[in-house]
Formats: sequence, structure tokens, C-alpha cells
Amino acid sequence: MFAEFDHHAAFVNGQQIHYVRAGEGEPLVLLHGWPQTWYMWRKVIPALSERYTVIAPDLRGFGQSSKPIDGYDKRTVASDIYELVKSLDFEKIFLVGHDFGGPTAYAYACAHPEDIRRLVILDVAITIDEAEQARYYKERFHLSFNAQPDIAIALVTGRERIFLTHFYRNCYNPGAFSLEDIDEYVAAFSAPGAMRASMAHYGALPLDLKHNQENAKTKLEMPVLALGGELSFAGGVQASLEHVARDVRGGVIAGCAHWVAEEQPEALLERLFEFFEEESP
Repeated sequence: MFAEFDHHAAFVNGQQIHYVRAGEGEPLVLLHGWPQTWYMWRKVIPALSERYTVIAPDLRGFGQSSKPIDGYDKRTVASDIYELVKSLDFEKIFLVGHDFGGPTAYAYACAHPEDIRRLVILDVAITIDEAEQARYYKERFHLSFNAQPDIAIALVTGRERIFLTHFYRNCYNPGAFSLEDIDEYVAAFSAPGAMRASMAHYGALPLDLKHNQENAKTKLEMPVLALGGELSFAGGVQASLEHVARDVRGGVIAGCAHWVAEEQPEALLERLFEFFEEESP
């Protein structure tokens, strides 16, 4: 499945950003989260590429993209993606973000609202409240664990498969991840420096919160779709977006936990096509 897609690289912001490109039409950019790469979109790219030019990058610190020492706040990561989009001569885009790709997409939309046709946030909250962020830390052990990279790397090195499989199997439909899929992710995160770079995104969360608070002073105007997995963020995604955007619709993907594009690709595609093809308000 990996070989079916066209792979490219762009040098932007002093970083090499790897991306997959497929299809023709209006540009649609898909941003992954942790612990994943562009590969999380493999089940939906074929259908999306029948109507859109799909761009699915590896964010900095992931996959085949550069792994610098710093620059992991989502505002900086969003700047990478913005420069990638401009290097491809695209202007207005559809933008989708899952997990860390969600706050990255939000940061992009705040910095360049005129360039976003429609924004989709999948199974992540856009946090603007310290107490809310503290609750997420309490509920999800890896938020604190990954933010301490020295001890985390010491414990995880050589055990990447055990560590990562815990997350992929902790879902509504564990069969959504084949052994081949897990092999793909394990290989990506076992590469030299890969796990540490990916965890640097967690160390940036306090700065991300500050940036979100600044950005939330001006609500987004473009249409936003906010979807959560039934056994994960559920309606919390839409609730969080309603604090930072004016035109929000959303809901819950049934029979799904965090891994929306992998557990329920058909349900996600239905919602995406419906949203993208609405008439402009």
C-alpha cells in the first residue's frame, strides 16, 4: 500500500518536509498526529484524490521529514505547512488535522484565515484553558510521559513496538491496524532520533496553550467541522471549537475511538465530502 502513493520532498523553513501527493482538483491538506505519519490517511486518500489534489505531509519531527532540535510549537509547525503549500503554488486550501495535526491546522487557520476554504479538526480539543489542559494530562498518561524525553527515551528505546502497539490497540476496533500497519509505524519511530523528535511536540504544549489563548481573541470565520470518536473526545471536539470559531458544526463518529481515519474511514469520508461540497454560506 505504501508504494501506491507518489512521494515528494520540499525544503521549507530550513527543513525538509516529506509529503505524499495524489489526485487532481482543489487542494486538500491532511495533517497527522502522534504516534503516526502521513500513513494514517492511507485509507481515505484514494477516495479523496478522486475529487481533490491531496497533500499529506509528515510534520517536522515525524517520518521522513527533518527532525530539528527545536521548533515544535504548533505555530512553527504550521508555518512549515504554509510554506509547503505556497511552494506548490496553491492558494486557498481545504485543511484537515487529526490529533497534533488539529492544533497545527488551527494555528495555520489563525495565521492565514484568508487561505482556508474550510477547516476540519478530528478528535482533539483546541485547548485555551489551563484547567482543561491539566485534566487532559491527568486522563492521558503519555502527555506527561512524552514531555520528559530523557526518561521516556531511556525506557522506550528497544521497546518501540510494545510502546506504540499499546496506543494502536487501545481503540474501538483494534483490527483497524494490521500487522503491516504497525510495522510501518514502528519502523518510522525506531529510526535514529525519531521518537525523541516526535516527543518534542509534547514539550511545546505549554507554549501551544499560550498561543491558542492569543489566537482565540479573534474567532475564526471560515466554516469548521469538528468530529470526535465516540470512545475518545466525542462531542468535546465541537465544544472546544465553538470557543474559537463562529461557524462550527460537527458531531461524533460512532464505533470509533481516537483513530478516526483508520477505524471508520467510510464514515469520515461521508462527513468530509458532505462538508467540503456544501454551498458557501
